Amino acid sequence: MRRDRFLPDPELDRIRESGEIPRVRTAFGADAHLVTRYDDVRHVLGDAAVFSNAAGTALRRPEGDELSEEELARLRAGQLLAQDPPEHTRLRRYLTREFTQRRMARLEPRITEIVESHLDALEKAGPGADLVAEFALPVPSMVICELLGVPWADRDEFTARSTRLLDVSLPAAERAAVVRENRAYMTRLVDAAAAEPGEDIIGMLLREHGTEISHDELVGIASLLLIAGHETTSNMLALGTLALMEAPDQAELLRRDPELARPAVEELLRWLTIVHTGVVRVTTTDTELRGTPLPEGSLVVCSLPSANRDTATGLDDPQRLDLTRGAAGHVAFGHGVHHCLGAPLARMEMVTAFPALLRRFPTLAPAGPVPPTAFRAYHFVYGMHTLPVTW
Repeated sequence: MRRDRFLPDPELDRIRESGEIPRVRTAFGADAHLVTRYDDVRHVLGDAAVFSNAAGTALRRPEGDELSEEELARLRAGQLLAQDPPEHTRLRRYLTREFTQRRMARLEPRITEIVESHLDALEKAGPGADLVAEFALPVPSMVICELLGVPWADRDEFTARSTRLLDVSLPAAERAAVVRENRAYMTRLVDAAAAEPGEDIIGMLLREHGTEISHDELVGIASLLLIAGHETTSNMLALGTLALMEAPDQAELLRRDPELARPAVEELLRWLTIVHTGVVRVTTTDTELRGTPLPEGSLVVCSLPSANRDTATGLDDPQRLDLTRGAAGHVAFGHGVHHCLGAPLARMEMVTAFPALLRRFPTLAPAGPVPPTAFRAYHFVYGMHTLPVTW
């Protein structure tokens, strides 16, 4: 989906206001019905029985995926986003307690340490330093590495790989190669944990559920958590910081009032909505939406940024960034059974990082004009490649 810096494509506003559910061409080369209204998006995401995630895994690019059926089946194992209940329910149950609010509260001191250490690194690098490289990317990367037991020395390797995995413009052959590279790396990680389970999430899964989860499922779970655990939060930190620098009145509110951190993060999540559409759904039966027939087997994509800027959210002027309102009920983390498992962790990291960054650097500003090439225009997760800053 195209963006204009922070704004969704204006065509999405027109479609949402018209109430139509048009057919659009997806990155996979297939046509899908586009859902843009808040209530409709919640309906689709909330009905996993009619709008299936698992059925969408059969989608193929026109030029072919260059992955065998056997490889694809192994890649789907453990991937929560590629499962429907009851299989999704079984897998998610193993992980739920690791991402509770209570568990996140116990992580808060360590997250604070990580944030402060990378603020030190940013300050040491000096004005002109890249906020993405020095702060926005390494903070969530270090957190998820520690949670999963991933060697920190591997960070550059797996972050570069995940960036390529999420680039929807990648040719099929190159995509297949990076998929195989990622699987090989995650397999080595799981094998090492199996030989000597640690106190991390993978070690916990092996000790407590080792007889219930297959090796392929462990690899799939670890891969999803590692990629999602740093890609989404790092891009929120970078893009959110730019949004705050360009709205200094809002940044000053957050800098002055630590209690504003939680509602501010919810509003930034809503206003930026860095995941464009989530997973393509496929209808499992004939249905309709807003009078539009959706025969069985229809592809459906939901525009999350459009839904979050709909007046049906109940917000006053949802196109405006207002950190004081909190914006509860947004769909930036999805909705229904596939609501983001790691949302409590992402919130904790952002609630800690944004205020700390603004307090440390009260005059933070972009180090010059931000060019269009700084934005991740062709990625599944929107964000920034680079953001040089000064203070």
